[in-house]
Amino acid sequence: MAKKPRRANAGTAVTLTDVAREAGVSEITVSRVIRAKGSIGEKTRELVEAAVRKVGYVPNRIAGSLASAGSDLIGVIIPSLTNTVFPDVLRGLDDTLARRGYRTVLSVTGYQPEVEAHLVAALLAWRPEALVVTGLEHQLDTVAMLRAAGITIVEVMDIDGEPIDIAVGMSHARAGREMAAHLLRRGYRRFGFVGHDLDHDLRARKRHAAFLATVAEGGGRLVGECIIEQASSVRAGRSGLAELLGRHSDIDAVYFSNDDMAIGGVFHCLAHGIAVPGQLAIAGFNGLDLGQQLPQPLTTVRTHRFRIGQLAGEAILARLAGKKVESTVDVACDLLTGATA
Repeated sequence: MAKKPRRANAGTAVTLTDVAREAGVSEITVSRVIRAKGSIGEKTRELVEAAVRKVGYVPNRIAGSLASAGSDLIGVIIPSLTNTVFPDVLRGLDDTLARRGYRTVLSVTGYQPEVEAHLVAALLAWRPEALVVTGLEHQLDTVAMLRAAGITIVEVMDIDGEPIDIAVGMSHARAGREMAAHLLRRGYRRFGFVGHDLDHDLRARKRHAAFLATVAEGGGRLVGECIIEQASSVRAGRSGLAELLGRHSDIDAVYFSNDDMAIGGVFHCLAHGIAVPGQLAIAGFNGLDLGQQLPQPLTTVRTHRFRIGQLAGEAILARLAGKKVESTVDVACDLLTGATA
């Protein structure tokens, strides 16, 4: 992904005039292309569409005085509702904003960047007061729209990079390093990894990369890994560990991309008489309550999802009140040593 420059002006949205200037045509021509009205030559249409993409223009569906008066809507785009992490963030965000009369409008990408681009355009067309998106990596056209929106943009759940406007979350690289350091201190040297689709869950990929780098620096090595090309789940974690151990029986510790999958790994061990952590250590990420209620609490890193949502909401309210807001808000994780590693 390309590095995204910081937004230069948080208070000015890109207009039809900007598109016309970029395309070298009149505003009437731009309007006709956008509304698909009137006779427009193919070359002119292509020029206008290219200019729209370049400057990040989004048509305003709220007419006249209603648009100028603003709205009480806050757009929110997350990758998943089946991953219990994101409902926690939503609760914190909605609780904070609802008390001040703002309404959240939710969309889900399924971890697909092209879907995110479509949803960003759709939500910005309704001129929300602010937009919350997940992570720091987006398609270039999405970045252009967000930078040009003229509203507060909050990227949640990640601070490993340069935010477009405001980032509220944790360092996934730090979480991966801390877990690797913990396992190395416990004497483990032969590691496995079980995770889901790292091509789309870029935060899990950051943890994975930092974990492996720290393991190598500490004298350990990755013996094998199993990447499940499907959504994260307990079932996927259980089958992933079975597949990994079928190929590499001499692993002494397995790092999972999150707690859902790590809990599945624990269930596999229980079903096959594998002592945890005597024969195999297991570690996850997120600090889900279910993992802490296992007979042996899961070794993991706890993230403060509700607090991230709260702080994202507070940043939006502060910006709307004309107050200065820090560009990066670090909500640090906690290592839970548990009893599985």
